Amino acid sequence: MTNSASTQNSTSNPTILQYAPNGEGQFFIPVSVAVTNQQPYQTATTLLQENTGVHEESNKKRELRLLKNREAARECRRKKKEYVKCLENRVAVLENQNKALIEELKSLKEIYGDKEEIV
Repeated sequence: MTNSASTQNSTSNPTILQYAPNGEGQFFIPVSVAVTNQQPYQTATTLLQENTGVHEESNKKRELRLLKNREAARECRRKKKEYVKCLENRVAVLENQNKALIEELKSLKEIYGDKEEIV
């Protein structure tokens, strides 16, 4: 287990001493750390809290994205069904129109069929 303690408070490069055990006891390892607006080092608890916050935020974003995607897919399926119904109705109308035209053609051929042979 390593413990950390700050030994310098300079704004350029504070040094953190890490206590590391060896066979004869403990010895010090100086480590330079760049300082930002945060503390020069973070404890495991703060790192865990930050990671948990990041995971919670990413999970919320993922859930929101999945929800929006589900709604978009539902809307897309609804529109597709509506489009297919419209096409089916159009096919039915055109088939009826085609049948009516075929019947009209047959009746006209019966009426004028004999006269074409005369001309």
